[in-house]
Amino acid sequence: MILIWLIAIPVAGGLAAWLLDKWAPGAPRWTALVAMLLNLLIGLRLLAPAEGPWLVAIDVPWIDAFGIRFHLAIDGLSAVLITLTNGLGMIAVACSWHEIDRRRGFFFFNLLWVLAGIIGVFSALDLFLFYFFWELMMVPMFFLIAIWGHENRIYAAVKFFLFTQIGGLLMLAAIIGLYIVHGRATGIYTFDYNALLGTAMAPPTAMWLMLGFLIAFAVKLPAFPVHSWLPDAHTEAPTAGSVILAGLLLKTGAYGLLRFVIPLFPEAARTFAPFGMLLAVIAILYGALLAFSQTDLKRLVAYTSISHMGFVMLAIFAWNELALQGAVIQIVCHGISTGALFIIVGMLQERLHTRDLRRMGGLWDQMPRMGGMALLFALASLGLPGLGNFVGEFLILIGVYPVHRTLTILAALGLVAASIYSLWIVQQAFHGRARETRHRLTDLTGREGTILGALVLAIVWLGLYPQPVFTLTRPVLDRMLQTARSAPATPLKITLAPAATARAAGPVEGDWHADR
Repeated sequence: MILIWLIAIPVAGGLAAWLLDKWAPGAPRWTALVAMLLNLLIGLRLLAPAEGPWLVAIDVPWIDAFGIRFHLAIDGLSAVLITLTNGLGMIAVACSWHEIDRRRGFFFFNLLWVLAGIIGVFSALDLFLFYFFWELMMVPMFFLIAIWGHENRIYAAVKFFLFTQIGGLLMLAAIIGLYIVHGRATGIYTFDYNALLGTAMAPPTAMWLMLGFLIAFAVKLPAFPVHSWLPDAHTEAPTAGSVILAGLLLKTGAYGLLRFVIPLFPEAARTFAPFGMLLAVIAILYGALLAFSQTDLKRLVAYTSISHMGFVMLAIFAWNELALQGAVIQIVCHGISTGALFIIVGMLQERLHTRDLRRMGGLWDQMPRMGGMALLFALASLGLPGLGNFVGEFLILIGVYPVHRTLTILAALGLVAASIYSLWIVQQAFHGRARETRHRLTDLTGREGTILGALVLAIVWLGLYPQPVFTLTRPVLDRMLQTARSAPATPLKITLAPAATARAAGPVEGDWHADR
């Protein structure tokens, strides 16, 4: 029942927070905090190596007439991402403690239901159930932006909903198509993930179905060129909404690529891989360039997410062990470091009533502790050794290098750009002369220091000792690699550099490009 509790607790906690708001104004936040703390403690029990493919699973009939089952299962990859969800969920509740001063019960209801949907996405193994949770997490996030957002919140919420809904409908069409193709080939109509693996289909059919999944996950990642909803949504969302968007919703896109796109359609994904890697590098450089040109601090941090998640997409389509291990670490560490930067932006906006970098400057004198935290997470964002982001980006570049040298070099330029915009954030906001006369500003409070301190411990621990994450996720990644290697090979050249360039670096275990 542990899988049921992981979803039921935030669902029930959200309902209780909404109802209790009528009798006790402070009850919703405490209810939400206790619910996520309980979920975190339950989820931590899953962080142990599995003897089989799944740490825990539940599979019972649901709608037998259509082959739909209530099938949830967690492996090492899911366990890591669910732990991240519960941890950042607690952080999101805590950073909303004083920021949300109206309709608190409904706010925490939506916040916890988003988290329940995300946990469902990370654990669903029936594709119909997966789509149900995929849609479940969209609607509450729409309300979080539209009701508690900033000036242009309606525009941002509608744009977010349209992008994600169109992608979701394409995925639904692909799920139904895969269901029909598998049924006609085997006589068994099912949405079960394990049964659908290895479904025989014509290459054009596989490509179209793969693209349906890919577009939905690329929108959520977000990948170039379907990224334009992200800066608006981040800019207008409340702080907790930005933390959930950057730290968790974007990760559902990466998880979908890892779990569904390549294992279900390995041959089609192999054919698309060069284009996927090229789009990833464009996102890395394009996101970094646009980040440096922003004056709105929140929008700047949003564009850095496009750049950093480009590394994840690059690693996934490189599809070898080192790159995938780096992708997992990057997924987790980006959620921590970028979530922390959004929290700091929210704290600055609460004190200064602006996000405009041109109106900041000289803040270190009055807020040295906040300045130190901002500097540390800016250094994490640029990939400083000793912090978790460095481990992820280093492994990704090492893993991608034997696949394609040119793309690796171009991606590395994104790290140079990250150094520029990350340090520029700190210099513009906290150093130099004050651009406006201000009254005495308060430094970090005890609550704020605790929130950021917990994130510091996490990012430093992952930078110095990421081995537990590798231990949990390596068996999962090995099985995914084996699934891709077992698919028939399709000759394909990567035209950005001679094939001999990739071969010269030598093959990598599980690398599906090394023979080109």
